Parts: sequence; C-alpha cells; structure tokens
Amino acid sequence: MPNLRLTMLRISGTFLDEITHDIPSQNWMEEDWRREFSLYNQIGIDTVIIIRAGWKNKCIFPAKSIPDLLPVYEDVGEMFYSLADEHNLKVFFGTYDSGWHWMRRTWWKEVEVNKAFLEEAYERYGHHPSFAGWYLSHETGRNDAHIIELFNGIGGICKGLRDVPVLISPYPQGAKQLGENALTLDESFDHWGRIFDETRGAFDICAFQDGQVHYQELPTFIQGIGELGKKYGVTIWSNLETFDRDMPIKFPPADWRYLRFKMEAASSVAEKIITFEFPHFMSPNSCYPAAHNLFRRYQRHFGLA
Repeated sequence: MPNLRLTMLRISGTFLDEITHDIPSQNWMEEDWRREFSLYNQIGIDTVIIIRAGWKNKCIFPAKSIPDLLPVYEDVGEMFYSLADEHNLKVFFGTYDSGWHWMRRTWWKEVEVNKAFLEEAYERYGHHPSFAGWYLSHETGRNDAHIIELFNGIGGICKGLRDVPVLISPYPQGAKQLGENALTLDESFDHWGRIFDETRGAFDICAFQDGQVHYQELPTFIQGIGELGKKYGVTIWSNLETFDRDMPIKFPPADWRYLRFKMEAASSVAEKIITFEFPHFMSPNSCYPAAHNLFRRYQRHFGLA
C-alpha cells in the first residue's frame, strides 16, 4: 500500500443535492441554509457544488427549457447564489441530466437540451459574484454511454458561456457497487486514460467518488488517478463520500474511522477534498443524529471545536 501523507486535508467543498435524486429532502428553508452556509465559513468550506440543477422533470428553478416540468415553487438556485454571495462562497453550477437521452445512447439530444438549459440558467445566475464554475452532472465509471461526446459537448457549452473551471466527479467501476461488473484497477486506469486524452479542454478538475472500491484498493486507485491527472493536465480533487455504502440501507452517515482512512488516502494526491454530501451526512444541522456525531468527531480531530 502506498505511503500516506501525514498532513490530512480538511473538507473544503461540498455538493448540494436539492433535486432529492436518491436522498431525502430535509425541507430546509432559507434561514436553515443561511445557518448552514455560515457554518462553512467557520470550518473552512469555501466551495459548494449544485450536483444537478435539473433531473428528468425536476429543476431548482422554473426552467422553460425542460419539457413537462413539475411545479417549481421557489427558485432554489437564486437562494444558493445569493447566500453564497453573502458568505463569500464559490458556487459550481450542475448541468441537466435528462435521465433518458444519454441512457438511450442519443447523446446529441442530451447536449442539445443542455445547451438551452445552460443558456437559460446562465442568464438567470451569471451575474452573481459567487458564480465560479460548472459541474458536469453525467456520472460514469468507464468509457461508455458516449461519455466522451457528452463531456466534450456539454463542457464546450459551459466554457462558451463562461470560461471558469469545469468539474467532473465520476466513480470507480468498483465491486462495492457493481459486483461482477466491476473493472480491475488497471482496467479503470485504461478507461480513464482514454477519456482524459479525448476530452482535453472539456473539463479542468476531476474528483473521483471514493466509495465504490474496497478500502484496501482505494490508496492504489487514488495514486493511479493522480498519475493520469499529471499526464493529461487534469487537476485532481477527491469526492469524499460521507455516507456509508457498507450498510444494508441507503444511506446512513459514514463511520468516522473509515472516513478518516479515506481522507488520509486522498490527502496523498488530491489538491482539494470535497464531499457528497455535507448537509445530510455530516452537518450538525442534519436530519440524521449520526451526522451530528460524525461532525463532532471531525471537529475534534482538526481542533475546530
């Protein structure tokens, strides 16, 4: 196992999941989010990433570009950007995932609908000082589903609207999530070397999720991705999953011991650690009591109490 850097990075960014894709809503109001963003100033989180601004027929604002949109009763995006302006946080805007076109390999339709969606979103939010980046919300574990065309197409649209950093957060095609369909680490490096090579300029930062491979494989995986980042000019962050994939339910807050191990492994390579997802799984304001305990452990370890 590779040697781990002794100085552990702290979490300095978090995803925000307000589409409620696969975790429950906390039903927070603006005052709850203001309290949360104020906490980020205190503990060193400087970046928030809207993981997806739209998914299927859901959206964080009343988008005209999404067909058959469910009712949108408040502009959550405006709230996030305004609060981020107030608290001097950077916001990465997450793109639209149709959950349909690209799954059917009609990648060009996915790009087309994103073009209209992102132009509409940028007109709405582009004036905010906190508008600092883009997030390509299409997740993959390998060179599949025309991911190269999607990254190039949607990343190019983002760069054309505003040339700020573009982030992706893929996952390892690991056994903890995909069982017999998992790739070996060498196969993963082969896939991602090809993706990095053929998407040059489409994105700037890659933050792999860390929960799909077995713990004993993770340091080697992170080191290998770090080498690919150096080779292809991609900045490597780490997406620290603060929820637990090992339990038979979806998804409880992580065990501190395993979280610390993953942070140590990431700190040997990554320039920044972000997490999915602080508000639910690690915040003292979370609906999960175990998240409060996890935050106290984290707080004590780093002397933040």
